[in-house]
Amino acid sequence: MLNVPSQSFPAPSSQQRVASGGRSKVPLKQGRSLMDWIRLTKSGKDLTGLKGRLIEVTEEELKKHNTKDDCWICIRGFVYNVTPYMEYHPGGEDELMRAAGSDGTDLFDQVHRWVNYESMLKECLVGRMAVKPALPKDYHEEKKVLNGMLPKSQVADTLAKEGCSSPSYDWFQTDSSVTIVIYTKQKDINLDSVIVDHQDDSFRAEILIKDYSYIIHVELSHEIEEDFSVRVVENVGKIEIVLKKKENASWKRLGHPLENHNSLIPRKDTGLYYRKCRLISKEGVTHDTKLFCLMLPPSTHLQVPVGQHVYLKLTITGTEIVKPYTPVSDSLLSEFKEPVLLNNKYIYFLIKIYPAGLFTPELDQLQIGDFVSVSNPEGSFKISQFQELEDLFLLAAGTGFTPMVKILNYALTNIPSLRKVKLMFFNKTEDDIIWRSQLEKLAFKDKRFDVEFVLSAPTSEWNGKWGHISPALLSEFLKRSSDKSKVLICICGPTPFTEQGIRIPQLINEERVTGVSPTSVPHELMGVYVDPQWLLASKKRGNQV
Repeated sequence: MLNVPSQSFPAPSSQQRVASGGRSKVPLKQGRSLMDWIRLTKSGKDLTGLKGRLIEVTEEELKKHNTKDDCWICIRGFVYNVTPYMEYHPGGEDELMRAAGSDGTDLFDQVHRWVNYESMLKECLVGRMAVKPALPKDYHEEKKVLNGMLPKSQVADTLAKEGCSSPSYDWFQTDSSVTIVIYTKQKDINLDSVIVDHQDDSFRAEILIKDYSYIIHVELSHEIEEDFSVRVVENVGKIEIVLKKKENASWKRLGHPLENHNSLIPRKDTGLYYRKCRLISKEGVTHDTKLFCLMLPPSTHLQVPVGQHVYLKLTITGTEIVKPYTPVSDSLLSEFKEPVLLNNKYIYFLIKIYPAGLFTPELDQLQIGDFVSVSNPEGSFKISQFQELEDLFLLAAGTGFTPMVKILNYALTNIPSLRKVKLMFFNKTEDDIIWRSQLEKLAFKDKRFDVEFVLSAPTSEWNGKWGHISPALLSEFLKRSSDKSKVLICICGPTPFTEQGIRIPQLINEERVTGVSPTSVPHELMGVYVDPQWLLASKKRGNQV
């Protein structure tokens, strides 16, 4: 029996939590696709109704534009006339109307923060929100987040409640190098927690501390070499970033502070930071799925944690299009031959190509040597959930297999208590099964791992299981190694698959699991703590992009 606590996961403020029931796609009329919208924005038509003027918008003026025929929305201080976009919005008109005549920033962040609205709606820009008059000095109001940056006192208070201390940094130099030392005062910091980018003269380091980002961002006072090293002393949470000087000159200062320098910001408010990665290779895996290999710039340190995703960005017909993907390993088998290199500069993606889509055909047309912009990682999945894990069950459909790759690798190489890992992989036909041969070889090599393939449209020659996800299929599959073993169930696939998969373990165990809320980001992992087990669910939207 599953004993389910009353508290839910993710927390109400989590980026994984969306409106009740999740966000669903609405069928669009013919001629209302994303490409049709891009064509409209390029047509020269006045989409704001202001004949090219930009105005300052007061709260009172914004509130007036709150109907489907006249809808203005504010996002991060900028006001857009989204009336012409109503029929093109995949989430439907009602979803946009939830923010009509108001500040829709929080709602936007909950549903699809990753969407590049500045590019999508640039022809709908009405202007900026008017700045409110300054408050009297004796006006006492609770301090709030300003521009995503927490006041220092609030930072200290917030971290103190979570058992943390405020981070800080220092730097020192030798004749040939500059070392930036960051004191996080956390014991769970590792190389996955550190993201470093050096672009032109700008140096930016982002340290992930629980639900916050500590940022060092400066315009360096002198030139440095492209490559640098990052070292983490995990038991004290100290990070050392060693930069190589181009000239053996003495630096009087590190540099000029840039946006959000030396600040601690809630991760949901940091925005997406991109770097250009070079396409190194692409190879066919199935008839419609390819393995893409991207190389990080030499001036970037980035390791995507297990269970998290990044965003790929391409400019298509003058508009920036962004889509989320979960990185994978280059091979299931090579991961078990030798440890992952800590300075790995390559990121791999298994991506299904939709011929009638907008994003994936453009991605597939890229030539070796072309560039794709890759964001910082996002997601709330914590490796700590694997502690003392004994039974791991993976349910995947189609490209919902991609988040399972690194989870599978991590579990088999890093969890001493693990007794069994079982994957049930759902596909339409045999030709759709990703890395079938590798999965079978892995099962032969590691006796803790079993894989079962299930097809929904098999040929007469198929001797394996067939059908759709159901209690009948899973009742035997979900049997654990012992009555009290700690269990983790991971589910990822199209929306109906995920929603059905979440319910089935509850039915089998005759318990109701509460607090599961689908995420709006493909392959993002989320869940509910089940004592003494875990139930983890992930959702992949079925958008053909």
